[in-house]
Amino acid sequence: MENAAGRPARGAGGAVRQNRRVPVHQITDPDDDRIADYRALTDVELRTRWEPPHGLFIAEGELVLRRALRAGYPARSFLVDAKRVDQVADLDTGDAPVYAATQEVLERATGFHVHRGVLASFHRKPLPDAAEVLAEARRVVILEDVNNHTNLGAVFRGAAALGMDAVLLSPTCADPLYRRSVRVSMGEVFAVPYAKFGRWPEGLDQVREAGFTVLAMTPAPDAVPIQRLTAQQRARAALLLGAEGPGLTAAAQAASDVRVVVPMRRGVDSLNVAAAAAVAFWELGRDDPPFGGG
Repeated sequence: MENAAGRPARGAGGAVRQNRRVPVHQITDPDDDRIADYRALTDVELRTRWEPPHGLFIAEGELVLRRALRAGYPARSFLVDAKRVDQVADLDTGDAPVYAATQEVLERATGFHVHRGVLASFHRKPLPDAAEVLAEARRVVILEDVNNHTNLGAVFRGAAALGMDAVLLSPTCADPLYRRSVRVSMGEVFAVPYAKFGRWPEGLDQVREAGFTVLAMTPAPDAVPIQRLTAQQRARAALLLGAEGPGLTAAAQAASDVRVVVPMRRGVDSLNVAAAAAVAFWELGRDDPPFGGG
């Protein structure tokens, strides 16, 4: 992975179809340097070391890449199943090259069966700092040590759907722009502002100073049922959730203002973090004005 996608390099093939301002280039060699951005997409460790330092991320699926474009992320390149070129024929690709390959070549290059048939590499945007995000928000979610990409993507999707204005991440959280997080969120990671704290749990002091009440979610028996929060506690809520399994650390709970719980039945002690988040998001926003949904 040494060449930026789109830069002339080793490879075979040329333009095979012209259905936009730029041609579609056929890729026949999975090791073609022009598609270096897409190699070994299932290797989490490798992708984590490669993508953020090089300022890129991968979007999978037509819907997701269209949402990335609408959100203003500049495209580096597109890589599509040769049979699905028409799916992206109407896109304004700018200066980003469009590559097409057979499913066999795609699978050998990426390491998995690209059943959605459409991938794109995008440049990242500079992340805002936490103060900037908090200044524009009324209700936020804070995640501590959530390093499962599926859960992270689901939390972003729930936040977008259920009225949370921003997501704040502890330094050890997973990357929201990792391919699986982006896919599970259905591209909502592009719609919800987010930032990372530099220090933890000291960053919670910054949240409180911005006028928020930090609500730590825990199954502890002495926690306050979330539906019983006072109007003042709900007014500017910062909902704090921990990783699947261990939950919030003692330090994070100690730095919060109120510990809250979603009451359970039938002896169930907890929910998946994304499911618990969605329930809590709905509860915190249940008095919002009516809005249209899909």
